[in-house]
Amino acid sequence: MKFIKYQACGNDYVYVDCFDRNIENPSEISIEVSKYHFGIGSDGLILVSPSKVADAKMRIFNADGSEAKICGNGLRCVAKFLFDEKNIKKEFLSIETLAGVKHLKMISTSEKESQVQVDMGKPEYLGMLNFSVSDFLYTRGTYISVGNPHFVIVCDSISNLKVEHIGSKIQNIDEFKKEGVNVEFIKIVSRSEIDMRVCERGSGETLSCGSGACASAFCTVRENLCDNHVKVNLLGGSMSIDYEDGKIYMTGSATKVFSGEFFL
Repeated sequence: MKFIKYQACGNDYVYVDCFDRNIENPSEISIEVSKYHFGIGSDGLILVSPSKVADAKMRIFNADGSEAKICGNGLRCVAKFLFDEKNIKKEFLSIETLAGVKHLKMISTSEKESQVQVDMGKPEYLGMLNFSVSDFLYTRGTYISVGNPHFVIVCDSISNLKVEHIGSKIQNIDEFKKEGVNVEFIKIVSRSEIDMRVCERGSGETLSCGSGACASAFCTVRENLCDNHVKVNLLGGSMSIDYEDGKIYMTGSATKVFSGEFFL
């Protein structure tokens, strides 16, 4: 299986061209390629295939084999994949996901890296929830959907948090057990900047989560903690989130790391 590995702010996936082939068992393959010592090493697997309603279709599989509806960082990398590998050299692109068709703008590109803006659409506020888990001071968070579910918790400090340990406990409370949830821990730096760490469903703590950055920025704007333009700092880098006319726009990099062949 030929593949290309891309990363966006440290959120790395294995990308496979499915324009001329089918992958029969993507969940199992995602588990194998995601292993860092026995596979390629990644946060999961993304398949890029033809679409009847967009320039391409993407399917996202987490490191545990579960399928996700959308991946913000993955969308940016798919745009670079289409530009580089499929010769779709357009300023504006459309990509079909399980969360609907998303529209992207190629801002700049080079052989290694591109800057891409994604129209993530209208976020959905699902409410404030109280929760209770041991080893954690905070007991309240904001439940938000940006095509996939997020639970955002504003903290005084996130540098020493046991993110995966606490996040997995929150993911197992009754409200989230059925569908799962991505848990974001954020610290307000200023009216235009936040720090964020994330525990993603199916992958644990990752260096970055694009949709999580969107959910976190929206949470701060909605709670009047930040203005409509927010820089989100993650362990793997930073991205810019704009909230305009009820929609979220995410801008950040997409970087090609290497290509190769994985033996199934």
